[in-house]
Amino acid sequence: MALNPNIQKLREAGVSVWLDTLSRELLETGGFAELMSDYGVTGATSNPTIFAQAITHSDRYDGQLRELAAGGQRDLQELFFSLALDDIRVAARLLRPAYEQSGGSDGFISFECTPDLADDTEATIAQATDLWQRLAQPNVMIKVPGTAAGLPAIEELTRRGVNVNITLLFSVERYEQVIDAYLRGLSARADAGEPVGTIASVASFFLSRIDTKADAQLDPGSPARGQVAIASARVAYQRYLAKFAGPGWERLRELGARPQLPLWASTGTKNPDYSDVRYVAELIGPDVVNTMPEHTLRAFAGHGVVARTVDADPDAAERMLAVAAAAGLDLATITAQLEREGVSSFCDSYHQLLACIEHKLAAMRARP
Repeated sequence: MALNPNIQKLREAGVSVWLDTLSRELLETGGFAELMSDYGVTGATSNPTIFAQAITHSDRYDGQLRELAAGGQRDLQELFFSLALDDIRVAARLLRPAYEQSGGSDGFISFECTPDLADDTEATIAQATDLWQRLAQPNVMIKVPGTAAGLPAIEELTRRGVNVNITLLFSVERYEQVIDAYLRGLSARADAGEPVGTIASVASFFLSRIDTKADAQLDPGSPARGQVAIASARVAYQRYLAKFAGPGWERLRELGARPQLPLWASTGTKNPDYSDVRYVAELIGPDVVNTMPEHTLRAFAGHGVVARTVDADPDAAERMLAVAAAAGLDLATITAQLEREGVSSFCDSYHQLLACIEHKLAAMRARP
């Protein structure tokens, strides 16, 4: 099967298509390779929830887990890393041609720091550095949450030359802080005479969760219902354009630095009254990444319409946020809640994952 024409148009419009899931089943059955060839997937992300689902609901990891346990490994986190990092390495190899063909600007797979470190800067730096060194692939990104503690970690990791995917971003203000942290890290690296041309980064702006929470607070007839997330993303895109311009950025760009690309995450539509491809169709433009659930990807391949929408009317996005604020929506409070809820949810998944591994080990020991 040839590349889907709608996805081809989407890519031609400047959008990198990434998948928001990863599992050993997807890799071993050829499903991931098929999505690459037929649906234009050039990247993928993972997180604790994704791996909890993959490992808990599959026996494909059991043989490796048994071998690791027989070798004396008992630490649950280290067992998780051993299982998951093997999947990341396989995905990185499959995506390497996309990385090479794009000159190092696409073709990435992301692996997330454990969520229990989300509010610990130094521990995040240490673990992210260790994961980066263990994976040792240029087309890997380490995911760091965009919390207050994450900001100095992003700066320091960038200074060390680590590719960082900043996750759990909900507010434009925090997004700007993330860009600034990336730029400070690049500048420090450049000032030290170290190369900046091999570093890549994305900032993952979560969308559908914003609308779910905002809609619950807006009147049923409000014109802002279902519009807050897209308006926020469009404003964020304008901030991206502004931040990666001017003399400071030009100095870095001349040294080979790449801009930190905006990535649209949480793009599966949660409200059935809305289009199933709205978080793709309404945010199309140059230099963006959209990480989609497989059902959203297939939906857009089937009936998506491609037009440059992310910056078609920037002033309208600002006006929409003003309409929401005038209606009493406190977006700053909502995005702060979403950040905390996101960290908490990932922590729950991570603990579920460790419990599943522990249960599997106990079952293996119980067998004669």
